[in-house]
Amino acid sequence: MLTSARRREILRRVAEEGHVEARVLAADLGVDSSTIRRDLDALARAGQLDRVHGGARSGGRAVAEVPYTVKQHERLAQKAAIAVAALDLVTDGMSVILDSGSTTYQVALALRARRGLTVVTNDLRAAKMLASVPELRLLVTGGELLGSVFTLAGPAAEAFLADVRVDLTFLGADAIDPEAGITNTNGLEVPLKRAMLAAADTGVVCADSSKFGHRALVRVAGLAEVDLVLTDDELSEESARPYGSTLRRVPVPAGPPALVDPEVGP
Repeated sequence: MLTSARRREILRRVAEEGHVEARVLAADLGVDSSTIRRDLDALARAGQLDRVHGGARSGGRAVAEVPYTVKQHERLAQKAAIAVAALDLVTDGMSVILDSGSTTYQVALALRARRGLTVVTNDLRAAKMLASVPELRLLVTGGELLGSVFTLAGPAAEAFLADVRVDLTFLGADAIDPEAGITNTNGLEVPLKRAMLAAADTGVVCADSSKFGHRALVRVAGLAEVDLVLTDDELSEESARPYGSTLRRVPVPAGPPALVDPEVGP
């Protein structure tokens, strides 16, 4: 197993279990303990987990970045429900900025139901899928690729948005907290996210309920700086109360996700 794949698996386990033991990882991944210790040390230096004796744990309330290959298969029903609610804000002919991420990718799938849209995105997966949609004008920001998340970022992407004005921005979030606001694990993406909000008449954050009550490394915006936050109703009423009227909880229907990805099928 390549180093990058091994470290993705370590992060996936930390995200799911909260704590991992080095000796168990070494046995499961077929490497010696010194290799696992180097992996854990590197991930700790990157702020993606906390080292503890004999292993590692998730960083308390701080959120580590989970690779897209993990995120794209998680909580699909919740993300699809959020996307359907986001679609209600969009009418034919609107202009939209679509941030990168697994939830905003579901929004991209939902946008196929509208006609005459102009969509600006920095998400290569969303761009590839939307490229085949009739009557849709697609603009891709350019910039430097952050390969593990299929995201374009950096000064070129920010410059692209400087002269853009749209009706709506749909923004993703790694974590949302009543006091910290919207935060992100990767600081490289933050200036572009802020530019996306600045370019829109209406800024909407799309994040499933697992993102709430946590803080990631870098602040993107305060809750007062966005117009609406969409999440699923697995966030309890009590937990939702501190976010006030900015937050809207949407029901998650029973059964399979409402949106079909043409790259995957039903």
